[in-house]
Amino acid sequence: MHSPHAKQPGSKPPSPRGIRRACSKELYRTTKRLKLYIPPESLKQGEELYYRKVIGNLIWIHDNHSNKKLLCEWWEKEVCSELAELWEVPERQLASAFRDAFGG
Repeated sequence: MHSPHAKQPGSKPPSPRGIRRACSKELYRTTKRLKLYIPPESLKQGEELYYRKVIGNLIWIHDNHSNKKLLCEWWEKEVCSELAELWEVPERQLASAFRDAFGG
């Protein structure tokens, strides 16, 4: 059975620019749900941190791109604690806001 969201054989991972933009959008949506002020410099550092983590795990993320729950679990394990520390927000609150924004 072929679903419209199934990965096409031979599909390529997104470009670095596309990844950077997606990371930026996901964190923007997350900060909106936090309803807290995050200084612009901290936002920029957070985006860079998230981008580096995604690039480091790109093959796995690309292989699991349709499983948002699994991607959220990866984010909570790999990104959330460092980002919460950087932004000085509770980790649990950040994880919940990301999950809500990302849809997983």
